[in-house]
Amino acid sequence: MIEVLVVDDDTRVARVNAAYVEKVPGFHVAGEAHTAAEALRRVEELPQLDLVLMDHYLPDETGLAVVQEMRRRGHQTDVIMVTAARDITTVQAAMRQGALQYLVKPFAFAGLRAKLEAYAELRRALDGGGEAEQAEVDKIFGALSAPTEPDLPKGHSPTTAELVRQALMNSEGPLSAQEIAERTGVSRQTAQRYLKLLERTGRARLTLKYGDAGRPEHRYVWATRA
Repeated sequence: MIEVLVVDDDTRVARVNAAYVEKVPGFHVAGEAHTAAEALRRVEELPQLDLVLMDHYLPDETGLAVVQEMRRRGHQTDVIMVTAARDITTVQAAMRQGALQYLVKPFAFAGLRAKLEAYAELRRALDGGGEAEQAEVDKIFGALSAPTEPDLPKGHSPTTAELVRQALMNSEGPLSAQEIAERTGVSRQTAQRYLKLLERTGRARLTLKYGDAGRPEHRYVWATRA
């Protein structure tokens, strides 16, 4: 599991963001903090921490000041800025101080989910260590620019798309359109239509299951699990 610290001065917003994080497979909220001092204390207390979702506007100091102090103390925990600060000076400073992503408030769950999934993809690309050829370097840097949730074509329901997406993400392995239909309550044809959309937009990947005879069965897996 990827252990996450959620930092936000607003306790209600922190709870919402924490709930969002918990909805993304592979992520777990290790704690919350509402001030700069508390954030630094939690970083010290949580040695297995992987990622900090960092607000910029904190009551006692800025989020970027917290990041600076973390680095001064030798903490290399990854940081994604999650803040209403949208001035270019702050964005540039965040980049220079090593923030991996920058998410501007307000945002929907899909926006945060896309950032977290891109981060998970980056960690997978870095697994194993060793040396990297140019193609592997490109993959590592490209993981951070993973596409956000695409706009749905006309005639597609966001609710149905979310049902199919959740079914894929919560599955331990590839699923067929029939299996998706059974898990979501939609028809097989509808499931197939949304699976093809997810495949076209890079959110899902197609795999083939070969039987003893006949055409192979089309099965789909969430892209970050393939």
